[in-house]
Amino acid sequence: MTNAADVVALAGRLGRTVATAESLTAGLVTSSLADVPGASSVLQGGIIAYQLSVKHKLLGVDAELLATAGAVDPRVAAAMADGARRALSADVGVATTGVAGPSAHGGRSVGTVFTAISTAASTRTFEHHFGGDRAAIRQAACAAVLTELLFELSRGTNDVPGQL
Repeated sequence: MTNAADVVALAGRLGRTVATAESLTAGLVTSSLADVPGASSVLQGGIIAYQLSVKHKLLGVDAELLATAGAVDPRVAAAMADGARRALSADVGVATTGVAGPSAHGGRSVGTVFTAISTAASTRTFEHHFGGDRAAIRQAACAAVLTELLFELSRGTNDVPGQL
């Protein structure tokens, strides 16, 4: 995946580290990054948080938020990204959560995906609506969050070193 290679190259050049929190992608983002030679200098690790209890216990997502909003929510994606960044001591955290199908979940239609990018300065969320089967939706979510991560790293190239 070209964006994964670009992410690893840019993050390495900037001296930035990345952590992932994945629900619907179940490790695809982390795997995509790890497939790139040199990823060990950038990738801190990843947490696959498919269940609500894992999102809460390992990533620190508020239990009340999970109970009221469910897993597929932009606030949950933001908390997951921030939780991964903190738990794995990374400069940037990324997260994916959504509905891959085959049926709707929690009032969200198949293909609804939320991604998030978290830095010490801010956390941004993105809403997507992808088509296709389960595999296509998961791949699209992976590609989207890598593109968002690359953009966020690119924005940081003019910042003070060590800060995004």
